[in-house]
Amino acid sequence: MTLVPDEIAHELSSLERVLWTGQPQQRIVFRGTDFFMVPFSVLWCGFAIFWEWSVLQAPKAPGFFPLFGIPFVAIGLYIVIGRFFVEEKQRSKTFYAVTNERILIISGVLARRVKSLALRTLSDLSLSEISGGKGTISFGGGSPFANFFGGMPGWPGSEAYTGPRFDLISDARSVFEVIRKAQGESK
Repeated sequence: MTLVPDEIAHELSSLERVLWTGQPQQRIVFRGTDFFMVPFSVLWCGFAIFWEWSVLQAPKAPGFFPLFGIPFVAIGLYIVIGRFFVEEKQRSKTFYAVTNERILIISGVLARRVKSLALRTLSDLSLSEISGGKGTISFGGGSPFANFFGGMPGWPGSEAYTGPRFDLISDARSVFEVIRKAQGESK
């Protein structure tokens, strides 16, 4: 018998059977988009810190100049390092389930969000695998911006562009097959 986390159990109807549960990978993850984002973020943050330091050293700089640079330094620090910790926290609060009726995605750090997708009406299902059997299963097409934001889940609001998915799960191919089998049985 599969042990069902309380976060999932609270969402189940009395007739639902859980076929699989899981969570995304639970450590800091570097994605393909980080090959662009890390150098960009270091340049951004470096320039913002240089600006702030220069303004603080200038004896006749207007009073609002140091204040002007603070948001840019904060954004720079977030995109250099903070986004990795935010994403890790988001993934620690994310739970996935496949039942005989639907797909469940429960997430949220500040507010609980529940996404439920009926197996009968689920038309677009895709699997993307990486090394070691890990992968992502996407449900639906998402937005045209999904490719850009898809690799940056730590960026606020990015989940609105990526569409529902089981992100960075272990043994993704077998979970994909569980979903396909459940879809066939639900029709």
